[in-house]
Amino acid sequence: MTLGENIRYLRKKNNITQEELGKRLNVSDKTISSWEIDRTEPSIGMVYEMAAYFGCDVSDLVGDVTENKHYLNEETRQIAQEIKDNPELRALFDASRNATPEDLEITKNLLLSLKRKEQGGD
Repeated sequence: MTLGENIRYLRKKNNITQEELGKRLNVSDKTISSWEIDRTEPSIGMVYEMAAYFGCDVSDLVGDVTENKHYLNEETRQIAQEIKDNPELRALFDASRNATPEDLEITKNLLLSLKRKEQGGD
């Protein structure tokens, strides 16, 4: 995927309009549109800002964000994605890249259980 396609993919995945992303980055929605159709490219500084905003690595933004190659297998990738998508578990995301699927599942379930207990649900 191109950088523009990745910007569009991540924006839509996060339910953000071009206008909203433009406001966040202090650029116009027309600039976002231009990036998404690969008419122009954002500066490297802007790429870093977008990566931070979307919670991804710069390499993921300029590479293929739909196929994460950091994981050994699909099961590990799916569990890691669940961890990344859950704000309460996100701190584990970077550490999860070298873990086994079993370790990730155990860790995720333990942390969710602790969170439920903390909230009085256990």
